[in-house]
Parts: sequence; C-alpha cells; structure tokens
Amino acid sequence: MSGEIITRFAPSPTGFLHIGGARTALFNWLQAKHAGGRMLLRIEDTDRSRNSPEAVAAILDGLQWMGLSWDGDPISQYARAGRHREVAEDLVRRGQAYYCYATPEELAEMRELARAEGRPPRYDGRWRDRDPSHAPKGVAPAIRIKAPREGATVVADRVQGDVRFPNADLDDFIILRSDGNPTYMHAVVVDDHDMGVTDIIRGDDHLTNAARQTIIYQAMGWPVPRMAHIPLIHGPDGGKLSKRHGALGAEAYRAMGYLPEALCNYLVRLGWSHGDDEIMSMDQMIEWFDIADVNKGAARFDIKKLEAINGHYIRHGDDRALATAMLSILPEMEDGAYFTERVDDRVEANVVAAMPGLKERAKTLVELADGARFLFAKRPLQNEDKAEKILADGGRAVLRDLSPHLETLADWQIEALEACVRGFAETNDLKLGKVAQPLRAALTGRTTSPGVFDVLAVLGREEALGRIRDQLS
Repeated sequence: MSGEIITRFAPSPTGFLHIGGARTALFNWLQAKHAGGRMLLRIEDTDRSRNSPEAVAAILDGLQWMGLSWDGDPISQYARAGRHREVAEDLVRRGQAYYCYATPEELAEMRELARAEGRPPRYDGRWRDRDPSHAPKGVAPAIRIKAPREGATVVADRVQGDVRFPNADLDDFIILRSDGNPTYMHAVVVDDHDMGVTDIIRGDDHLTNAARQTIIYQAMGWPVPRMAHIPLIHGPDGGKLSKRHGALGAEAYRAMGYLPEALCNYLVRLGWSHGDDEIMSMDQMIEWFDIADVNKGAARFDIKKLEAINGHYIRHGDDRALATAMLSILPEMEDGAYFTERVDDRVEANVVAAMPGLKERAKTLVELADGARFLFAKRPLQNEDKAEKILADGGRAVLRDLSPHLETLADWQIEALEACVRGFAETNDLKLGKVAQPLRAALTGRTTSPGVFDVLAVLGREEALGRIRDQLS
C-alpha cells in the first residue's frame, strides 16, 4: 500500500473523550502527521439509543483542547446507513453473503444446543446454501457473510505481529440486521474503505473484530488497511483502568488544571518511547513517532507521573500564556466564583507579574490559582487559622515597627523592598523569617505564597500597605 497515509479516529458518542480514546486519537494524529498524511474523524453513532449530541460536542471539544485537529468534516456513520445496505446487497449478488431467515427462536435453540455440548455459540449456517424460495412467510431476513470455513484469517498487525484466527471460530456473522440496519462490524469496513483509510490504529480489544472485518474486505475485493492494535491502558495495580485510577474524560483533566501539551506528552509515552526522552514537544513527537514502535504490553496509568510532567510544563511555561490558561479554568473550579467575580484588568496584570514566583511551586493550573488566591482577595483579608496565629503571637507587633519603614520607602521594587526588610530585621536583631512570616500572613492571609518580596512588588505600594494597615487597625 503506497500513497498518502490516512488514519482515522472513530469514537462512539456515548460520553466524554475518555483518556484511552484520547491516546488512540493522539497516536492516529501523530502517525498521520509523521507521514505528511491526514487524520479523519468519524462519529460511530449507529446505536441511536446511546447516541448523544452533547457527547459528540464534548468529544470534539476535547480533541480541539488537546490540539488534535482532524481533516475535513466529521463523518456520521448513521448518515451512511444507505451505503452500508448497498454494499451488503452487493455481497449477496456476488455470492459472498446470503439472506438468513432464521427466527429468534431458532437462534436461541442453536445457542442452547452449543451450550449443552460445551461449544461456543455459533450460527450453524443453515441458510448458507439454501434457496430463498424456501423462506418462511412474514420473516424479514438478515444478511450474513459467507465466511471461509477452512484455514485461518491472518491479521498482519504492526504492534501485535501476525495474529491467526481459525475460520471455524468466526462463523457466518450478520452484516445487515433484519430491520435493515448494518452491524458495527460491516459499517466500519465500508466507511474505512470509502474514506480511503490506509492505517487503522485502535485498542487491542478490537483485534477479534479485525479478523471479521478482514473477511468483509476480502469478500469485496478491497485492499485491507494496515492495522495496529495498541494495548489498553491499565491502572497502577495492573487492573483495568477505572475512574479510581484516573479514567476520566479530557474535560476533567482540563478542569483539574492539566495543560494539553503536558497531557499529550504523558499519553504518548504510555506504550511508546524515544530513548530516555521524558519531555518532548509536539514537533518532536511528530518527528519521532512510529506506531510500529509501540509496545505489546499494557501501559500503566500513573497520575503522579502526569503531575510531574505537568509541573515541568508549568515551570517552563510562558508567564502570560500560563496566566491566560489559569484564568480560563477558574469557572470550572469548585470555588471558581471566588475568583471570577474579582477578575479585572488590574488582577490579570498582577497574575502575569506574579507568575515567575507562582509557577515554581505549582504542578497544576489549579495549584497556580490557589497560589494566586491572594491577588483576588478583597480587603480586609480573611486570615487562615495558621496565619492568624502568627499575627497574634507577636507578628502584629513586628509589623507595627516595620510599617513606617515601608511607608517611607521611595523605590517599590523587589531589590529595594528586600533591602528594606532585611535591614529592618538586622537592626532589630531578628531572623528574616520572624519578619517575613507575619508580613506574608498580612499580605495574603496565608502562610504559603510566592516569595514575600515578590508579593509586595506585585501587589503594589497602595494595596500592600493597605493590607498591612488592615491587620494593625
């Protein structure tokens, strides 16, 4: 298979962009970009009972947030049902499929007999070579593929290697239900062929499906796309990834304060690596990624590792971009109202100014916001208990003596502020902490913050002195 590489991401719209789906989308996107090709997006919405427009919107939003753009318009699988039926009928005409008039009762008897004989339930092929003129009246037929009965179907997988499936285990599966609706197995093949998909990258839970889909490709005389079935993500304990491990949607990671570039960096290394490189840009991922290098073994999700990578991106991030990202998630935070109703141009400017100090202590945007809480506070500040204890245990007396020195300071820059406070501490034979701690408590209402000289400078003379006066009144 030569020519342009075309991958696809094909989620079912039943929920948000799950973290496993996000990694699958990322791998498809990287494989296409690496080869100068395209990634298409198909919404597999044939199950109308589970389809949700809100879920579709959430999936698109999650992909866009992660920076995973797709080519062309998203394709609805449901909208192509007519094409799926057309191909199923064509297979009947070719002698590669047939009408099956087996009733639900007959199918139930087959299952019971197989169970009694200790066999897997398989359709027994009773309508495979039977003339439709024998069809019972009033029974709408399904269409079944004429699967080969001898030998094996081989899936040449770029991750799993060659995987052989005995044809005796695959049976004549349904491609068009009796109500005229296509099965997932059939719809996927028709869509991938019509979309020109050359490379299918998906979870290894689809590996058995790949064998059945290969049979449909071969029956139609269509080229079989290259396939790569990637191991699923497991929890740290080796079990199936669940919500307690971090199996959340992309929107949850955004609300928890993770940066999209950090999430992509973490996800790409779940099952794939480039030497010992931990941190890599999107451009580097595109340059280095090859689906053939993905490991066969399941990757384990580690939220602490994700936090560490996110912390790296925050520490090395652009101050203004981080401020914008932090402010954007405030409405999604539990106490977001505390922040959002106080945001104005002055606060935004202060957040940018404070960012060098804030980002050294934070691993997420939520932690950034928490560290920046003092910038949003309204006077008089409501002191946390530990801060109030520092002020009550002699801290206010220190501030009362320090205040005149700050009031008369002409240069309100970090260097001058530090010289003033240090000079005051030395003159009064105090350790710097004995001055800095009550000063921090007065300025922020808390015992943790960026460096106290940074806080003084960012708040500005009027606001900083006003907060100190509030504590002394």
